[in-house]
Amino acid sequence: MALSKISEARELSNEKLAEEIVAIKRQLFQLRLQKATRQLEKPHQFRHARHRLAQLLTVEGERSRVASQSTKEEK
Repeated sequence: MALSKISEARELSNEKLAEEIVAIKRQLFQLRLQKATRQLEKPHQFRHARHRLAQLLTVEGERSRVASQSTKEEK
């Protein structure tokens, strides 16, 4: 399973981006729970989920910085 591309995250709308972030955080919680109870079969899923979360948070941060700069320029 290949890691996802950041270009895919940039194509998402703001609402879908927020939903994905919550979903990935929930998935990471479930993976940690499985690891603690020794039921985790695919440990590589941690890396994929953390990678995707980092991408989504990066895109969210980029968008918030652009939005804040545009409001400062308007004033």
